[in-house]
Amino acid sequence: MEKMTYVKALEIAIATVDNAEVKDKLTALQTSIAKKNSAERKPTATQTANEGFKVAILDFLAEGGKYTITDIMKGCTAVAELSNQRVSAIVRQMVEGGTVVREEIKRKAYFSVAIGGDEE
Repeated sequence: MEKMTYVKALEIAIATVDNAEVKDKLTALQTSIAKKNSAERKPTATQTANEGFKVAILDFLAEGGKYTITDIMKGCTAVAELSNQRVSAIVRQMVEGGTVVREEIKRKAYFSVAIGGDEE
């Protein structure tokens, strides 16, 4: 059984309605929803800003060594004003993206640059 979507529900409703005016409104709504669902979305302002922060963090980590989130916040001036949670979320995205490696030493998380998929 296929998932019922708004577009499919409107398709069924249009087929069963006899009133031409209602049918026109439903068709316009169906077209609008289909267009919205297929549109390529631009990144939000926060996502765009985070990309800049990612570059700054990567530049900082490229100096070498392993850093905690607190170390990154102190050493990377671009993210110094952000909250610990936001920097942590940005670094987590970088770990998921494969550009940064997370290593836990004595229950503390340290981050470093991923070197061509070769983790130390």
